Amino acid sequence: MRNRTILKLGGSVITEKSAGSAGAIRYDTLKAIARNLALYPDMPLLIVHGAGSFGHPQAKEYHIQEGVTRENRKGIFETHQAVRELNTAVIDALRSSGIEAVPIHPLHGCEASDGILIDPVFGHLDRMISLGLVPVIHGDVVMDRVRGACIVSGDQLIRVLAEGLGMDRVGLATDVPGLLECDGSVVRELRRSTAHQVTIGNSGHIDVTGGMEGKIAELLALADHGIRSEMFHVSQVDAFLAGKEHGGTRILPEEL
Repeated sequence: MRNRTILKLGGSVITEKSAGSAGAIRYDTLKAIARNLALYPDMPLLIVHGAGSFGHPQAKEYHIQEGVTRENRKGIFETHQAVRELNTAVIDALRSSGIEAVPIHPLHGCEASDGILIDPVFGHLDRMISLGLVPVIHGDVVMDRVRGACIVSGDQLIRVLAEGLGMDRVGLATDVPGLLECDGSVVRELRRSTAHQVTIGNSGHIDVTGGMEGKIAELLALADHGIRSEMFHVSQVDAFLAGKEHGGTRILPEEL
């Protein structure tokens, strides 16, 4: 199995994202994911993870998404420091299972314009993957030509990375079985032409990056470029990696 793969670990999967749980990492979940990934040592892989309770509270406190000036510039450090701490925990779990994981921090090399990444350079990531390294990148605060700084979500990174690196497979491990209708049923397939028929519930979690609506918008944009993605419960990571049925949602280009 040589297909280049992106695996996104949702913030609610690897952290306790409920009220009062800021800074709580789900270490057992990270270890289980790492054990699954270690079973596929030859898979060209890039991992993206959300910020969960390590980034959203700080970004909200300093109103990062409303723009950054000298008055709230402290939020850049506070937000980045929080997500970097989580990234370190993810890296440690992966490397403990023998995975050659390497941390990648968007603040260090990405720039946005009015909330959208511009002119990203991913040649170094391409070479890492070719060497069998596993870049681990995360939602982060980045400098912004219009706003001063902004939050770039893991979901926006997925779209840009998948397109820029020519990835073959995109999987999103979440804390739910897939995209859920209001009645709790799983939407098995989603296309741009059918998206208007789906009504999804609202998350009660703090999320400054758009929640499920923002996630689906990015995945539909990815499908517009001919790249399919899959959303599933974290317990189905091994099924996704093995190319088996995971019971989740597939976001597909129109022609598929």
